[in-house]
Amino acid sequence: MTLEEAERKLAEYGQEHVLRYYPELREEEQQALLEQIRTTDFSVLGCIGNEEKEKNGRGRITPLGAMELSEIRAHEEEYRKIGLSAIRAGKVGAVLLAGGMGTRLGSDRPKCMFDIGITRPVYIAQRLLENLEEVCREAGVKVPLFIMTSEKNDAMTRAFLEEKDYFGYGKENIWFFRQDMAPASDYRGKVYMETKSRIATSPNGNGGWYLSMAKSGVLDVVHEKGIEWLNCFAVDNVLQRIADPVFIGATISRNCACGAKVVRKVSPDEKVGAMCLEDGRPSIVEYYDMTPELLAAKNEKGDPAYNFGVILNYLFREKDLARIAGEKLPMHVVNKKIPHIDENGNPVNPAEPNGYKFEQLVLDMIHELGSCLPFEVVREHEFAPIKNRTGVDSVESARALCEKEGIRL
Repeated sequence: MTLEEAERKLAEYGQEHVLRYYPELREEEQQALLEQIRTTDFSVLGCIGNEEKEKNGRGRITPLGAMELSEIRAHEEEYRKIGLSAIRAGKVGAVLLAGGMGTRLGSDRPKCMFDIGITRPVYIAQRLLENLEEVCREAGVKVPLFIMTSEKNDAMTRAFLEEKDYFGYGKENIWFFRQDMAPASDYRGKVYMETKSRIATSPNGNGGWYLSMAKSGVLDVVHEKGIEWLNCFAVDNVLQRIADPVFIGATISRNCACGAKVVRKVSPDEKVGAMCLEDGRPSIVEYYDMTPELLAAKNEKGDPAYNFGVILNYLFREKDLARIAGEKLPMHVVNKKIPHIDENGNPVNPAEPNGYKFEQLVLDMIHELGSCLPFEVVREHEFAPIKNRTGVDSVESARALCEKEGIRL
């Protein structure tokens, strides 16, 4: 992009201030800024003003039951056969959302590189690939794995996995793509500058992975290989089963557009999103949106009505994602603290929210698809998230759960 082209694009969105320091930048900084302007989607700024509507815009929330363990066990072999058949036919791919850094764990490296080992190195990425490898051995084929990185951790993640020889999974079975970034703005809709040569940005949310696959060209691989189902999962759960044939088979058997692995909540107010219906369509109600009425609601068994929490392990039918992507998924406007430089070029690290970030969310993907199978898994066997250094959902708790499963750390 030339300077003149950048000026025209910025003028279209009222963001001319982005080039304020351009004349004093080094040539390589100028080129980097022009490239960022070229790739930045400023149209998201048009969503500002929707935040109040969004706050009050949820539909009527009602309970959605899950396929519970008793039913799963009764049909397990049937579902396993269907799932293994789909895997062996090359119809299943896995998508690892690995864009995060290990900041909350006290690390300045990608989260997937964090070592949870005690007597030997055991990395988060290693645990996930070992889990996936179990299914591959059972099926007798490799499941194509697509790894989403971010602007901040892409190079380190690629170098780390190459150095570790992809933990034996095979470079030829892995494709990388970077998550799209969205500009961050002040309350007037003017994008913040992170530095004199860089627009402040943030990842486009956990629902942006599919569009990021499309924009990167990796989705072409999905289509070329004839992959029909994508198992999307988070980086921080070191016990989750990936490309689980029983989960896949159950979702296919029920003819659902997607499936969501869920665990029975330890308490109604546990800090996980819960499966629900919103205006009669599947959705997720986040823990911070649970009203006293929802927390107190009971089902016909006398159990909490919103009893199944999602663990960010989903199975999506790819052709249905293609139908809804881009046009129907809303962009959420989120009030956040955004580090930036002030009018004099001095860094500002705000103590309070000072602007907006823009995100797409998985819950909207599920809601737009219209049919979803909540699939219960045994909590202690498949849910060991690592979000904190110590305490709840921590390195400590994940280690304890891994050891109970016989995993040598």
